[in-house]
Amino acid sequence: MEASDDTEEPPLPLALTRFQVSEEFGFLLPDPLTELPAPYGPWMDIAHELPQLIMSHQLRSRVHQMPQLSTQHLRGREELHLAHLVLSCITMGYVWQEGEEGTVQVLPRNLAVPYWEVSQALGLPPILSHADFVLANWRRKDPNGPLEIENLDTIIKLPGGESLRGFVLVTLLVEKAAVPGIKAIIGALRAILQCDGEALLRALKELAGAIEAMGEALRRMHDYVDPEVFYTVIRIFLSGWKDNPAMPHGLIYEGVSPEPMAYSGGSAAQSTVLHAFDELLGICHREDSAAFLHRMRDYMPQRHRAFVEGIQRAVSLKQHVLSSGDARLCAAFNRCVSALADFRSYHITIVTKYIAIAAAKAKAGRAEPSARAGPSGGKPPSALEAKGTGGSHIFSFLKSIRDTTREGMISA
Repeated sequence: MEASDDTEEPPLPLALTRFQVSEEFGFLLPDPLTELPAPYGPWMDIAHELPQLIMSHQLRSRVHQMPQLSTQHLRGREELHLAHLVLSCITMGYVWQEGEEGTVQVLPRNLAVPYWEVSQALGLPPILSHADFVLANWRRKDPNGPLEIENLDTIIKLPGGESLRGFVLVTLLVEKAAVPGIKAIIGALRAILQCDGEALLRALKELAGAIEAMGEALRRMHDYVDPEVFYTVIRIFLSGWKDNPAMPHGLIYEGVSPEPMAYSGGSAAQSTVLHAFDELLGICHREDSAAFLHRMRDYMPQRHRAFVEGIQRAVSLKQHVLSSGDARLCAAFNRCVSALADFRSYHITIVTKYIAIAAAKAKAGRAEPSARAGPSGGKPPSALEAKGTGGSHIFSFLKSIRDTTREGMISA
């Protein structure tokens, strides 16, 4: 590629603003709206009472009384994202209010139709996803205060109290820790095009540091989330109706389609961050794991998905590092891959504690038979014991992607 003169910025393969990626917040929605315009008061009234309505078994009757609202008064991306978050959480509460043995087959028209319209406008599926529950579900308590957990809260809540808040906000802090790494992707690709080895070395160090910081953020899950509450209360509300034995036929969205539709629940695999890092580092996952990961891209905001695809089409970082013969670049590249493998190993540790061990305790009857034992106060959910909320066979999947990440190292 010919160099441009100094007055013109050379064309870059990717620019963050084109993909609705923030220099400050990364894939997080910057300072999301917390209230919808007045016509949507009926939605917001229900959304603000969701935990109480679900636990008292009143949400379904409240939804049946809800007026069917037109979505035409929603303006701009921020209002659409808040509407999607609100309707997603109401939907999860409606479906799972009575636990996995009391599911519904039909989402009523007054909820399904506007939900579908908002989903279509955003290019998101009509189910609660990582893009809703984490990326667009946060606010500062003090608007001028820092982006730290003590100064943060969720906008919309589901049952689970402080553990639910902790789960969302720790995940959010992992996303925030990734921001220097997202910017380093741009820096690395620019450095390759400009044949600037020193700039590439700096970008790789930034990337490795960001991935290591993500691991540190993830460790805070232990401080803020009770495993029993996560497993017996929270987890079902993140579960979808694809590859879920509790809802084998999916869900009919009344007024949208007479046929049931199946969507996966929320999953860490829906986070754009790790997809972007995998593509930059040339990590090749095994066929079944890769197929699941690619399907999870349908649950990302469209521009974020396009960002990952842009990295995929860009010049190969790994090939550039290999052909450079530069030992420093090889070491820096391997530090990135090693940090990513370590992050995935630690994620397995978290899943073991919050799902496998918690499931075993629940199965053995050690979970208290109280309101904490599931949405309906009955037995804890079991349909997804060996699966993630996205529907994957969780341990074989996580170990597979961790192992293939390690295999991406450049051998000396």
